[in-house]
Amino acid sequence: EVQLQASGGGLVEAGGSLTLSCTASGFTFDDYVIGWFRQAPGKEREGVAFITKSTGVTYYGDFVKGRFTISRDNARNTIYLQMNNLQPEDTAVYTCASSGSETTPAPTDRLSFYSIRGHGTLVTVSS
Repeated sequence: EVQLQASGGGLVEAGGSLTLSCTASGFTFDDYVIGWFRQAPGKEREGVAFITKSTGVTYYGDFVKGRFTISRDNARNTIYLQMNNLQPEDTAVYTCASSGSETTPAPTDRLSFYSIRGHGTLVTVSS
């Protein structure tokens, strides 16, 4: 069974840092794109960061502005999202998602591309 298991959410003060992780299991794909969406209450879902397993090419949402870094550990089938200088507007449920067998030269934030999604992890940033 294909699964994505996310962890690392929590409560942090503004200016603080958190690291999210997402481990893929049951994946038999040679290559895929994987990353994070987030959705805050009353707001639309938005793409945060994505990375291609084979090449490590990344995509970041404009709002990241150099604060977040996505990385991968292919040996552990795990990705990490290091989030620094968190702000209250970063408060959201962060969901790990993967393209499965689909690949692309450069990652995209198009939701329909990511057919495999895990459960979300809540990140709360207090002011």
